[in-house]
Amino acid sequence: MRNTRYAPSGMVCSIDHLASAAGVTALDRGGSAADAAIAANAVLAVTSPHMCGLGGDLFTLVHDGPAQSGSHGPVRDGGPVHALNASGRAGSGADAGRLRAEGHRRMPHRLDVRSVPVPGCVDGWLALHARYGRLPLADVFAPAVRLARDGFPASPLLAPMAREIADRPGAGDLAGIRAAGDRVRRPGVARALEAVAEGGRAGFYLGEFGEGLLELGSGEYTRADLERDNADWVEPLRVRAFGHDVWSAPPNSQGYLLLLSLGILDGLELPPSTAHAAWAHALARSARAAAHDRDALLHEHATGLLSPAEIERRRALTGRGDLKVPAADGDTTYLCAVDGDGLAVSLIQSNASGFGSFLFEPRTGINLHNRGIGFSLEPGHPAEYGPGRRPPHTLTPALITRPDGSLRSVAGTMGGDAQPQILLQIITRLLRYGQSPGEAIAAPRWRFGSGTGFDTWRRAEGAVVELEDGTGWRDGLAALGHRVSAVPGGAFGHAHLIDVLPDGMLAGATDPRALTGAAIGR
Repeated sequence: MRNTRYAPSGMVCSIDHLASAAGVTALDRGGSAADAAIAANAVLAVTSPHMCGLGGDLFTLVHDGPAQSGSHGPVRDGGPVHALNASGRAGSGADAGRLRAEGHRRMPHRLDVRSVPVPGCVDGWLALHARYGRLPLADVFAPAVRLARDGFPASPLLAPMAREIADRPGAGDLAGIRAAGDRVRRPGVARALEAVAEGGRAGFYLGEFGEGLLELGSGEYTRADLERDNADWVEPLRVRAFGHDVWSAPPNSQGYLLLLSLGILDGLELPPSTAHAAWAHALARSARAAAHDRDALLHEHATGLLSPAEIERRRALTGRGDLKVPAADGDTTYLCAVDGDGLAVSLIQSNASGFGSFLFEPRTGINLHNRGIGFSLEPGHPAEYGPGRRPPHTLTPALITRPDGSLRSVAGTMGGDAQPQILLQIITRLLRYGQSPGEAIAAPRWRFGSGTGFDTWRRAEGAVVELEDGTGWRDGLAALGHRVSAVPGGAFGHAHLIDVLPDGMLAGATDPRALTGAAIGR
């Protein structure tokens, strides 16, 4: 039961104890799980700019709570789970032909505003709050504003990474960080949060931040681009696996890869213990069959990815060893919250790669994501970079319900392209092997080998299975035909999970790899 925390009437899990505490404060003041999630995310936008922030994107799954679950009454049309896509769109100046003419074969990774779609995070907060919030936004943001204005201690994760952007224009708030514990103030972020609380989306997108983004963009964006809301309530995807329904966000999210992997795995024979190399082998085969053609298939309008026939077709591919499945690192933050009424939020928010584009909006000092690296520069590709389009996304929130529609779990992780692989392991441990949240989260992991960035979906070589310390699977996987590599201290994601036990008690865990994470209950 290691690292599992229990609570009777509410819980928040995140990578930062300051964020989790802000979420629980919202619950204590009568707020909903949505208020708690937004409060926690707002704190992370201040304290963890190397993973997320107001300059990034957001996806959320929401479970309506017991009133919408089968054990407590009829499930309303569409079911109890709802998905929010708050990923930004490329500006009106997006021009794939110009990039190709400049010699680019792929989207620029950093230091190019063309890889910065209009950030969707704030639109996501506002949409989530409008539907499920109870507290005024000013109260929800109050802990984050205080930390931004008065200062917060640099975390052990932020301090070493801040050196990478110390000389970047607009990064002055972070330039002075020398060690964990150093006080950091971010007054521009405080002003931006207050502008959202006072003026809604116009206070942000058409205010100080928006004016700075237009200035930095030099024609990439128009005012009309900033006036367009980036948050849409969409139909979530789901698959039945291990006697439960597992939900994720639809494209442009890669959430279908998690569900497809689970659907494939549910029809395979699994060993009695996760200690067997055959366990990792079965999961790796399922993930490879699901993801080998992701780059060709994933775009914002993709459909038909989870039909029973497609799951069966891909299950038949699990015996093949020649499927290519590259992967990539990513810096993202995941958090989850459940309140006393059973409302649950599974929220994932990201800059993409570390500090994102390494570009900072000049007036507020908010760093901007580089989610545009998901676009294709192949002419005619359905995910080709173009005005108003959303790029393919690695963000993969997860939510699990019982057959009657009642909430079982909310879960998610950072990890770039490896997010579905990490969640596949955690969810299988939880549902198939009955492990506690703490056991499932802390257990050693595998992932498909990463390259140098998010472009590794296009690598030609086959997948290498990278193993975290302590797995014990290396020789067995090699004997089963896998190319295997041990990666001491490698990045295997920061995952969090809240599980609703049969008696209604909450059991949660944050990832020990996050160093400062906290599961706090009430």
